Amino acid sequence: MKFPRIGTRERSPSKKRQFIDMNTLELNELCNHLWESANILRGPVDAADFKTYIFPLLFFKRISDVFDEEIAEALDESGGDQLYALFPENHRFQIPDDCHWADVRKKTTNVGQALQRAMREIEKANPDTLYGIFGDAQWTNKDRLSDALLCDLIEHFSKLTLGNKAARADVLGQSYEYLIKKFADATNKKAGEFYTPRSVVSLLVRILNPREGETIYDPACGTGGMLIEAIHHVREAGGNIRTLWGKLFGQEKNLTTSAIARMNLFLHGVEDFQVVRGDTLRLPAFHSGDSLATFDCVIANPPFSLEKWGDDVWSSDPYGRNFAGMPPAKSGDYAWVQHMILSMAPKSGRMAVVLPHGALFRMAAEGKIRQKLLGISNSRSAMTGACFWGSVSSGFADSCSPLETWGSQRICGPVYSGGIL
Repeated sequence: MKFPRIGTRERSPSKKRQFIDMNTLELNELCNHLWESANILRGPVDAADFKTYIFPLLFFKRISDVFDEEIAEALDESGGDQLYALFPENHRFQIPDDCHWADVRKKTTNVGQALQRAMREIEKANPDTLYGIFGDAQWTNKDRLSDALLCDLIEHFSKLTLGNKAARADVLGQSYEYLIKKFADATNKKAGEFYTPRSVVSLLVRILNPREGETIYDPACGTGGMLIEAIHHVREAGGNIRTLWGKLFGQEKNLTTSAIARMNLFLHGVEDFQVVRGDTLRLPAFHSGDSLATFDCVIANPPFSLEKWGDDVWSSDPYGRNFAGMPPAKSGDYAWVQHMILSMAPKSGRMAVVLPHGALFRMAAEGKIRQKLLGISNSRSAMTGACFWGSVSSGFADSCSPLETWGSQRICGPVYSGGIL
């Protein structure tokens, strides 16, 4: 591998490098700068696809700048030994030869091809942590992404120094969450598939009250917001968040969204987690022997009233997730609920789930499932709690009132439309 030329990242001698000083940069300034990157794409790229391109670029720039910091630190430790500085042990992630941000920045033609190659090679060099993390964006489509547009986008990001010293994980993580919300607002269509309003996430996490060392699982994790909020909750309670490393689990069917979730966790400084791309209802990713794995906290905002959710395989589900009844083919709400209940640890398990308010009142098969679940809750003290949340038609309710108790946990339901199961 060629040794990175730290401090010589200009694309040409005549082009001055303009940096934003991240040591004094406020969060809102960083957020505004990142949002401007989306405006560069506006026109050729639909707003719904902004996230497909912006998040991978942000992550690529971050790991490249951190790599440079690690090189500098290793050189300082070794008295300038360049071979030592490149040892894999000195780096969180490996960046192969010609795949650094600076290498791509030099390109003026076939920029998309250079970007795509760099991202794929980085994924291959880090198979246990970064495989598939850059998603499936079509960087080589020049009808959408011309060389000039990509050069402008790369130069815009190059104004930011995103290493650990300049961009703390908490600030960068908050800016990432800001972009997720902005992209959801800009799309204003099916945004709930990858974003849940922060107030709802915060409420559900407070109800569950995750603690140090507990396992946390989101079977429909979207961009990872609920896992991130659980970490914030433990930190704010004075807990050691590192006790959560290796105990955060999520599954997400959408390729782009699952990649965003992984980048989100990495950018928040989370060092060990498992987010798996896959269909939870058809092929759950986490097991303990022949059974589903169980967790202390189970939390999710699954797709509302999902059709074609997997009823064809649930009639003979090997995990027994139809224990309270078979959900209707046109609505998978109670498939998610039963999956989550079986994913609760026997004594410490508790769960919170966001559901459409119709799931609380529809009769027929769903009415029978609700009745059976209530019977189980009254007879099994091990089922410590669940929050069944009904959304208001205009959005999500932002407050909750205590309605009932299961075992040792208080259950909350919405003040407006919806209610407790």
